[in-house]
Amino acid sequence: MKRVLLTNDDGIDAPGLAVLEAAVGRLVGSRVESLVVAAPREPHSGCGHRVTTDRPLAVEAVGPDRHAIDGTPADCVRVALATFARDATLVLAGVNAGGNLGVDIHHSGTVAAVRESALHGLPAVAFSQYHRRGRPIDWEAAGAWLARLLDEVVFHQAVAPGEFWNVNLPHVDPSPWQSSPGDPTAGEPAMPPVVECPVDPSPMSLGYRLTDEGWKYEASYHDRPRRPGHDIDRCFSGAITLSRIRVDS
Repeated sequence: MKRVLLTNDDGIDAPGLAVLEAAVGRLVGSRVESLVVAAPREPHSGCGHRVTTDRPLAVEAVGPDRHAIDGTPADCVRVALATFARDATLVLAGVNAGGNLGVDIHHSGTVAAVRESALHGLPAVAFSQYHRRGRPIDWEAAGAWLARLLDEVVFHQAVAPGEFWNVNLPHVDPSPWQSSPGDPTAGEPAMPPVVECPVDPSPMSLGYRLTDEGWKYEASYHDRPRRPGHDIDRCFSGAITLSRIRVDS
């Protein structure tokens, strides 16, 4: 059974982390032996793979096996693996409130956390929820999908040493709830298709507007360039995307 370390980049109190923690918690005793959380005290979205080496990092116990660290997501993984989670065998990060698709993987703190894990030889998965502006995230649906992804995919499709999974959930319209008699997923939202696909290397749009304070980025995330069959295209089209990424590529 797995000894799981959880982290994120939206902070210890983020709803996405609570959803991931609950999904993993359902598997404790069956597929998961233990679960420990090490997440940033404050949000660090977009911080990339920054690490802190010029000051001490305070670690605060905020609950049983839950730790808030005043550092970045990569810091959280490094401190946990060096101290209170030395026996971890799997690292999961997320669920990020927003997509981490295509070249987002280079500035995402969520992805940096699992990249750090892979550098130390541990299998790891980053989970993100693509978010269309003006529409709330359905965290209940995301949690149901996560539970099935963990049980049916993550624990069956292992990554090789030096690899990690980058998973993105689509932001789809509320889906009908399963209700077939005898269906083990009865009462849960319909599962989008799950596809393995490559990361789209298309650069982000360079849309800036001059303000009194300087140049403000204003490009549309949804209208960004995309290649057919790659992660951006498939997730924007309503699929759960899985991309296998190597740390030495």
